[in-house]
Amino acid sequence: MAVRAVRGAVQLERDEAGHMEEQVGALLTAVLERNDLATDDLISIWFTATPDLHSDFPAAAARRLGIVDAPLICAQELDIEGALPRVVRVLAHIESDRPRADIAHVYLGAAATLRKDIAQ
Repeated sequence: MAVRAVRGAVQLERDEAGHMEEQVGALLTAVLERNDLATDDLISIWFTATPDLHSDFPAAAARRLGIVDAPLICAQELDIEGALPRVVRVLAHIESDRPRADIAHVYLGAAATLRKDIAQ
């Protein structure tokens, strides 16, 4: 079994805890489903949020989804002028037999503009 990394992002419509939980939950669910993963396949997840998001920790949504055994960490994204606002990004380390080229990176909604080269 190889260690792989999966990227993803979602742009929130507003900075509200319930909305963040919903959107981050949808992102993580899509990452798991599109890569045929179970929560046991997760090694760790890094979350970043743009500086304009203050309502909750993105990792809280993962815990509510049942991701309880993998280490999670949150950090603040760089505050770059002109960057897409209200974005949560994930970098998940997984165990998978999939070749690196077959990993499905997930960019939902307007966040697809961040990585047009790998967004699905």
